[in-house]
Amino acid sequence: MPYDYIIAGAGLAGLSLAQHLIDSSDRDRSILIVDHDPKERNDRTWSYWSDRPTLFDGVACRTWDQLHLAGLNGELRVPLRRYRYRTIRGSDFYEHARRELAQHPNVTWLHGKVDNIEDGGDAARVIINREAVTGRWVFDSIPRQVMVDDRSHQLKLHFKGWEIETAQPAFDPSAATFLDFRTPQNGATRFFYLLPFDERHALVEYTLFSNRPLLPHEYEQALQIYLRDVLKIDEYHLTRQEGGVIPITDRPYPRRLGGRVMSIGMRGGRLKPSTGFAFMRVQSDSAAIVQSLLKHDQPFEVPEDSARYRLYDSLLLDIMEREPERIQSIFAALFKRNSIEHVLSFLDEQASLTQNVRMFATLPPTPFLQAMARVGISRERAVETA
Repeated sequence: MPYDYIIAGAGLAGLSLAQHLIDSSDRDRSILIVDHDPKERNDRTWSYWSDRPTLFDGVACRTWDQLHLAGLNGELRVPLRRYRYRTIRGSDFYEHARRELAQHPNVTWLHGKVDNIEDGGDAARVIINREAVTGRWVFDSIPRQVMVDDRSHQLKLHFKGWEIETAQPAFDPSAATFLDFRTPQNGATRFFYLLPFDERHALVEYTLFSNRPLLPHEYEQALQIYLRDVLKIDEYHLTRQEGGVIPITDRPYPRRLGGRVMSIGMRGGRLKPSTGFAFMRVQSDSAAIVQSLLKHDQPFEVPEDSARYRLYDSLLLDIMEREPERIQSIFAALFKRNSIEHVLSFLDEQASLTQNVRMFATLPPTPFLQAMARVGISRERAVETA
């Protein structure tokens, strides 16, 4: 007998979908979760803002009601009003998912490598460690290399984080630093974010958008300089590290990979290209997939990505790629000249066209007009050569 659902990949997207399934009236369907990684390490941190409850709020290690921003035009502290900003450690997320899913005997975990996924008429076959299992629906979250054409942009999002403990109080735990541009840009969009857990413990993360490979000492040097020269911290103990490189592109990702196979997570384009945030997009997508299964007996009736917001992402990626020194002034204007509700609604792709027009009127126009011309020209050339 085939499984009802096979989830390939037990990361954020796969485990979020599994959690949404068991939280629904579909909770008794058979589910197979497969991953080559046992997910026992604290390998990453997810942060997100939300004005509504999620299934994972109780897993958050810290919640803030204020954001701090810093850069070329000084510093800004913003009350979040109806929103809250939360951080979840990877190890806490994985442990929570294992504990919750273990209460459902219809959920099976399999440690193994997915060699291939083969679509079929009534079921798809997943080859795991050279053996086949079948599923009525298969959800694929395993990242693949993305082929970028002349109409698309691609950058790499690099991040390196240090969780540190200081000998003396050094942090203000009342606000999370969302963007801190007080670091040399050096031809790429670079910033820090800082998550203070209390006065002596924090995660300090160095982030940049660049296609140039970085050496390990470049990340470490940037973190050391930021701690010493910006935060004025000389003595600290490194308790944990995290890091990685994520491909960022505005190329549309196909959701339907076959009659029985659907892409989710990064594989399904759920990471927002212009910011790198994914947590809430994955939660919304998981809920939509479950609703589609319940209402249509198939998972594909989910909202399509907004063409308007895809254009906005393309413009920002174009500026990051060609004129990265302009990004700091764009974000400074965005947060200084607009309410936090409007900014976060815009970043969540929930703002209306009228609200978008009003917001763009507060931003420096030149970089967007130049990017619009370049994006339009590149797409025209791609059509001509197609």
